[in-house]
Amino acid sequence: MNNAKKHIVLETKNLTIGYQQKKVKKIIASDVNISVEKGKFVALIGKNGIGKSTLIRTVSKVQHQLSGTVFLNKKELSTYTNKELATNLSLVLTERLPESQLTVFELIALGRQPYTNWVDKLSENDLKKINKAIQLTEVGHLKESRFYELSDGQLQRVLIARALAQDTDVIILDEPTAHLDMHHTFKIFQLLKNLVDTTQKTIIISTHQINLAIEIVDELIIMNSNEVINGDKNELIAQNKLENLFPEEILTFNKKLQQFTISKNN
Repeated sequence: MNNAKKHIVLETKNLTIGYQQKKVKKIIASDVNISVEKGKFVALIGKNGIGKSTLIRTVSKVQHQLSGTVFLNKKELSTYTNKELATNLSLVLTERLPESQLTVFELIALGRQPYTNWVDKLSENDLKKINKAIQLTEVGHLKESRFYELSDGQLQRVLIARALAQDTDVIILDEPTAHLDMHHTFKIFQLLKNLVDTTQKTIIISTHQINLAIEIVDELIIMNSNEVINGDKNELIAQNKLENLFPEEILTFNKKLQQFTISKNN
């Protein structure tokens, strides 16, 4: 099926990402042409330091691209106002939250800020969206807790709930399991997959949990030193696109298992 028949929610064309340092451009990746379909769970993978967070920040308008174009719902990202963008895309970064006395309910309710009036009064619809997000992420028992009292796993669920309350077509998360153990990492992946299936939202995560991502997500965005590609995970595996993700003397991709394993020569 070609892209003309798909509902593409996020697309890049000839995108170059990186940093402008005075008069010198530091290019992280160039000629990035990816497209993400509505209702997919997508993992951005690549070795540490390859530029995953830079790509995440660029396609969410946290930082500017060096050249090329990003489209969100077929509209140029650069033309979105901050408020308009906040009703189309929600972002969960790895930065720690600033100190405050917010309860879990209040933190999740912040997801409704793009829609509330100037006195920030929650409407019946706002409350409906908030309570639905709480239900879907199973954090109802934490509603009255202060967010700083939560474990890392609980807080990640609450931040996902805030993004759900924001009610955007696209949710992007940068390393959502960075501080979690194996059990809670799996639970977050499972939660995100269930949310995609039940809400038909598009969820994109960057992650170092590559074997788990290959098992659970629908599509991959693969970053390596010479290209950025994306597509259905099984098609990418069949095309040997994961073979060069890591040095082969350390890790080898086993196509039969669809997992990376320690090289026998290591």
